[in-house]
Amino acid sequence: MAPYTSEMDRRTLLKTLGTVATGAAFSKFSLAAGAKEAAGKQFRGLFPIASTPFTSDNKLDFDCLNNEVKFCNRGGVPGLIWPQIASGWSTLSSSERFAGAESMLTAGKGGKTAIVIGVQTQGKDLPGAIAYAKHAEKNGADAICSLPPDGDSAAVLEYYKAIGSATDLPLFVQTIGDMPVDLIVEMYKSIPTVRVVKDEAGDPLVRVTELRAKTDGKLAIFAGKGVRQLMDEMRLGFTGFCPVVGMADLFQQSWDLYEAGKLRESFDMFGRIQAFSTITNADRYVMVARGIFKEDTKSRPTPGMGSGGSQAPLTEADKKAVRDALNTYLKPYLRG
Repeated sequence: MAPYTSEMDRRTLLKTLGTVATGAAFSKFSLAAGAKEAAGKQFRGLFPIASTPFTSDNKLDFDCLNNEVKFCNRGGVPGLIWPQIASGWSTLSSSERFAGAESMLTAGKGGKTAIVIGVQTQGKDLPGAIAYAKHAEKNGADAICSLPPDGDSAAVLEYYKAIGSATDLPLFVQTIGDMPVDLIVEMYKSIPTVRVVKDEAGDPLVRVTELRAKTDGKLAIFAGKGVRQLMDEMRLGFTGFCPVVGMADLFQQSWDLYEAGKLRESFDMFGRIQAFSTITNADRYVMVARGIFKEDTKSRPTPGMGSGGSQAPLTEADKKAVRDALNTYLKPYLRG
């Protein structure tokens, strides 16, 4: 499910880069003022990936999308990213993405949760990605995030230079496949707006030490892949974490406890998340059980991630079991 096809070549990237970044100086100071983190919002801690809710007639449900923003603000979650792989970004039309971003950014105004907008596109539509980035900046996003295109390291670097120079917003680089550490380091050194790498290439637990060393610990390294190895990720030096939204407030508490030196309490909090996920249908129903989504909220089938509508409907007994588990085991810890 690569955001760009192999048809994208370096020439296309360089041509577009030339139209948007002629004369730009890629020094560590050229965009420093414009790329500051928003006041009171730090790129550290939980930055879950927002799911994309739809109505029964397959229209984007703005109320539920906004509820994810409100939930994160109530729960003390520092950031929220949309749309990315777990959001089903590749199933969304450009109009849905523009409208969804505007809705979420409006819902987040005045809140403490940073809203990060995904800007990657399919095909060789780099101008489209730049349009998403400029739209995000115009509407008050705190940062942008992009998956890489297909292509060699040179093409990928030129792509991120084009995205990074299109706005003054901080840039999150999402890695996939076998993107090498040295390419990420080169991005950090040559693109002033690069602030975060969400590393899902290769084995991130093996790569993190090298990434930290080669960027002097100044590049924020975020964990993805469901954040299933949180204790190891924190121990090794990840400073951001990108699960999905449903339990993000508990994940944040685990991180806060770890940061405070309360390692056993942090372990116990993560254990609660893991235990809850073993309950049948918990992950599937938690967004509804916590009042973020509606009982009739739908998802859209996403290539490579299973079918959004093929599962058997949950029974009332199934739903009650999940709600009871939240109330019995987790109620004292629920903030969202």
